[in-house]
Amino acid sequence: MMRSRLIVAMLCCGAVPALRAQVICRQPSALCADSRRLTADGSAQRESFQRAVVHNGKWLTAASVVALIAFAEREHSQSRREWNALLDICRSAQDACALGTDGRYVRSDAEQRYQRSRAFDRRANRWLLGAQAGLLATTALFIIDLHPGEGPGNIPFAPVQVGLRIAF
Repeated sequence: MMRSRLIVAMLCCGAVPALRAQVICRQPSALCADSRRLTADGSAQRESFQRAVVHNGKWLTAASVVALIAFAEREHSQSRREWNALLDICRSAQDACALGTDGRYVRSDAEQRYQRSRAFDRRANRWLLGAQAGLLATTALFIIDLHPGEGPGNIPFAPVQVGLRIAF
């Protein structure tokens, strides 16, 4: 219910007409005189807003990638701690890590350590998948933020087309 209200509110914010304070003067000046004709240039405002969202969003997604990797590292270290505790149990006695007919450890504490280690590893994998998705989004936003048609000024050579001919 809350999610649908949030979506409706966001859609309503996008449909609000331009107010007098949001209009752009036809002639470039610091202030618009009342005698000048005002225009509501919504497409230019929308374009500048989208450019700002992309430009700042790429840094937000990059920061989220770093945070997700940090979360994955924390989960992995907890998994490693549980695994080392399992190895300590196995080294304590010769039959401490014996497996039953169902493939589980006979000792309940060894099985519990093993299951906890796997659970932490699964969580770490999920965090890493999220980080990879965030990295893809960050890359896409960096590419989108490139200014089309302007091109970088530090490429000294024109693109070279390479071809290969194979005779049969």
